[in-house]
Amino acid sequence: MTETASRPTLEAVAARAGVSRATVSRVVNGGEGVRETLVERVRRAVDELGYVPNQAARSLVTRRHDAVAVVIAEPETRVFADPFFALQLRGISKELTAHDSQLVLLLTEGREDYARVGRYLAGGHVDGALVFSLHLDDPLPGLIHGAGVPTVFGGRPGWSDGTRVNGPTVYVDSDNRGGARDAVRHLVGLGRTRIAHITGPLDQTSAVDRLDGFRDVMVDADPRLIAESDFTPAGGERAMRELLDRCPELDAVFAANDLSASGALRVLRERRRVPEDVAVVGFDDMLPVTEQTDPPLTTVRQDIEEMGRLMARILLRGLEQRGRDERGSMGGAPSSVVLPTTLVRRASA
Repeated sequence: MTETASRPTLEAVAARAGVSRATVSRVVNGGEGVRETLVERVRRAVDELGYVPNQAARSLVTRRHDAVAVVIAEPETRVFADPFFALQLRGISKELTAHDSQLVLLLTEGREDYARVGRYLAGGHVDGALVFSLHLDDPLPGLIHGAGVPTVFGGRPGWSDGTRVNGPTVYVDSDNRGGARDAVRHLVGLGRTRIAHITGPLDQTSAVDRLDGFRDVMVDADPRLIAESDFTPAGGERAMRELLDRCPELDAVFAANDLSASGALRVLRERRRVPEDVAVVGFDDMLPVTEQTDPPLTTVRQDIEEMGRLMARILLRGLEQRGRDERGSMGGAPSSVVLPTTLVRRASA
């Protein structure tokens, strides 16, 4: 007997529970209108027989695939080198697992990958999408809009052309601007007056918001004290060398993320004492980074894992409402969420 033939069938469950096949189908597929006593009998029969629903057949009934695409608009080398993505994926995975939904990871190595991602999303393989690390010129929002896939974004999207993705744009973000203000105010409170900023890539809203927060406090900052970087340790090193060459008298640095700050600290160890000569503050509070730097890094904490969980939770709630609503939109108009940040003081500032 083949493995497929030995698997218990819907009919076998119905016979064991003493109910009709239709009743079993409604219970297995989450339908309503079945008495609780019958639901319990069916569930007990399912457990006793080890019945596993056929996903293809189930999808025909529920119009759900129990799968969510996670789209990261970054190349593979960046995704697996940056602990930010691991933390966000962990949060997403925990929430999806709790709802018995699969995570399908899609990366964009180059521009040629965008069409592939668009085709996959339009092909009806997943119930929705979670998208993060978008850049301002990214074609993904348009492709997702064309695919008609319910979507929640990680980070405030930065498009200005009115693009909407199957309804109002919904996102989960941290208070990047407020957190940056707290970081710079902390440095000012330490008596630092020549405060530099290492930005993230300015085609991403998180980097722009953190730069704006820096400027909110340092209203008359010397433009030479701002160096654009790319959220990587190597980028932080390059920016720090550039800043020291331009403004050797600087006495503090606010880096737009912890990885950039770690690179800046490596350069400063060669030329300055931290924090005696130069105080350093980062952004993220990724423990694999902040507790390994020398000295340990003062930083702005954002709850990255919770951001991932919230993204998945909002999407799943919207899909549940959509199933009830059947209006073809994320019914109930889920709201975007901006999480607070907290300054975490360590030895670098």
